[in-house]
Amino acid sequence: MKYTGNSNFSHKQQSKIGVLLTNLGTPSAATKKALRVYLKEFLSDPRVVEVPRLIWWFVLNLVILNIRPKRSASTYQKIWTERGSPLQFHSKDQADKIRTQLQQHYGQNIVVEYAMRYGQPAISDVINKMMSQGVNKLLVLPLYPQYSGATGGSTFDAIADNFIKRRFLPEFRFINHYHDYSPYIDAVAQKIKRYWSQNGRADKLIFSYHGIPKRYLLNGDPYHCECYKTSRLIAQKLNLKSNDYLTTFQSRFGREEWLKPYTDHTLKALPGQGVKSVQIVCPGFSSDCLETIEEIRIENRDYFIKAGGEKYQYIEALNSDKLHIEALVKLVHQNLTGWDVNYNDTGLRAKLATRAGAKA
Repeated sequence: MKYTGNSNFSHKQQSKIGVLLTNLGTPSAATKKALRVYLKEFLSDPRVVEVPRLIWWFVLNLVILNIRPKRSASTYQKIWTERGSPLQFHSKDQADKIRTQLQQHYGQNIVVEYAMRYGQPAISDVINKMMSQGVNKLLVLPLYPQYSGATGGSTFDAIADNFIKRRFLPEFRFINHYHDYSPYIDAVAQKIKRYWSQNGRADKLIFSYHGIPKRYLLNGDPYHCECYKTSRLIAQKLNLKSNDYLTTFQSRFGREEWLKPYTDHTLKALPGQGVKSVQIVCPGFSSDCLETIEEIRIENRDYFIKAGGEKYQYIEALNSDKLHIEALVKLVHQNLTGWDVNYNDTGLRAKLATRAGAKA
């Protein structure tokens, strides 16, 4: 194997620490063509769909990719903005604000970037870019508060794929979850409180998380438990009683059983149980995206109202809110412990390289 390196590398290059934020990804445009490219990459990941590869190849390429891109493009068009995909610009805004705060503290020796697991900017491309700038210590923060193999695990796979082809490996740290991190819990709770102060409260508060197949839970994935813990901790901050809130799971795909209770089924049933108003928040999503804007704010609202509900409200994701950025910056600070960000070994490396050249 030919290992990759930096052809412009210099031993005089200043050493830096890198912080890489990652999220799931988004198509480059709300078109059938762009969705086909995006969905093929996304659904080809064995972490996302754990089905025998040969069988899945035929299902994906002969069925799904001939049907779903057009339908998905139509859905994305409902949420597309002048800045493009909400997930894309929220991720950029988060990285920009986190970079500003970290550089105010550490100076220019810290490099902060964001990347997408599927689509652009790709994780491998961004790692290459960061290392070309002198990054030799890399901290990766996937913006999934709750760990799942399909999200955090898949992100690690993409990083490992880059590393096994690389000549020089940076020191590496990986934050695999922060579902019970107090500043994050506080940020969600405060967002809900601010919403209540402006809009009042509903009969029921629903915490909706992205679903995964139940089979993953039974095989040891901690996602289900971490979602419930997040809900419980936020509820405690809000002084909620057990019957004041629910935890549900959305975004099913395929025919097998996924984590229950399902968000859509719950919303269809609640009016018949006397619940006439609901507010929904999605603590598993660090940024608003297709699953929160279209699926939760629009599609699931229709289910609730048609079933007899009277008032349905969606509380936005944390996005680049001040408390969210502060929470993530604190999380990064903690995980940089032991790495001297201001340490610069440029002179030593250059001197050693000169000695090695003279001996040769």
